[in-house]
Amino acid sequence: MFSYRGALFATVAAVSLASAINASQAAEIKTIGLAVANLQANFFNQIKQSVEAYAGEKGIKVVTVDAKGDSATQVNQVQDLLAQKIDVLIYIPAGATAAAVPVKAAKAAGIPVVNIDRNASGAPGDTFIATDSVTSARQVCEYIAKQAGGKGEMIIVHGQKGTTPEVDRSKGCSQALANYPDIKVVGELWSDAWHQDEGFKLTADLLQAHPKTSIIFGQADALALGAAQAVKVANLGHRIWVAGFDGDTAALEALKNGVFDVTATQQTQKMGRMGVDSAIALVAGKSLSAEQLQDATLTTKDNVGQFIAKHP
Repeated sequence: MFSYRGALFATVAAVSLASAINASQAAEIKTIGLAVANLQANFFNQIKQSVEAYAGEKGIKVVTVDAKGDSATQVNQVQDLLAQKIDVLIYIPAGATAAAVPVKAAKAAGIPVVNIDRNASGAPGDTFIATDSVTSARQVCEYIAKQAGGKGEMIIVHGQKGTTPEVDRSKGCSQALANYPDIKVVGELWSDAWHQDEGFKLTADLLQAHPKTSIIFGQADALALGAAQAVKVANLGHRIWVAGFDGDTAALEALKNGVFDVTATQQTQKMGRMGVDSAIALVAGKSLSAEQLQDATLTTKDNVGQFIAKHP
């Protein structure tokens, strides 16, 4: 769904960022440290690939580390990156716990920080690039509520508690449901790492407790795919609508095949490129907006083909 406000902000940010970057500035930055939450997640893998490819085009080295979902591991990894004299840190926190520690360490070393997807509470990066998850989750939950006829029992499989996407997607969905008083959220559980197997287990537990469920919101596509699998196994004999979020490549194929019903496709490739451009600008001494929020596209079986052909 097109958001004029989001498009306007994105355009202004892109123009400002482009004007801050030129070839001579690119030469000033030699090494980017990229600290990723968990490369098992397709979403983070896409950002990694975009950062590495785009930086490579500019002759910039990228040193990538994968925390595999563990905050303590990530703290140590960032300390190692700083010891390698990186010029800038692109940082995707592994979780809410200890997320501020790498930012504080980098800033103490005089290293600029670009946060992508997740910001550290109390210690934000110099700029934060992410999807406007509040708006997009509101659109997803609005869609699934309408498909269910505006009534029924709903369960929510949350992402990692306290992370930026989990908080924002919960907020956006709540805003949508405020317009549907006949939809009751009867059960909620939180995942540890946004994995498909967690989506299956948590949904199975919730369906056992709430067999009349007709709507499920998995706050990531992996969780939604797990939820869809649990619905199939439960065989409750009635239609259950399943929503996801992310636009992961495997999930888009599943959406095309009717495995689940709706997602929000994030601009992962664009966010990776923006991360590099922001890194270059910060090293050059430029000031950037505190937030650079991007639109996601409400994606159903009707429009999924374009994103399978080329992911934004």
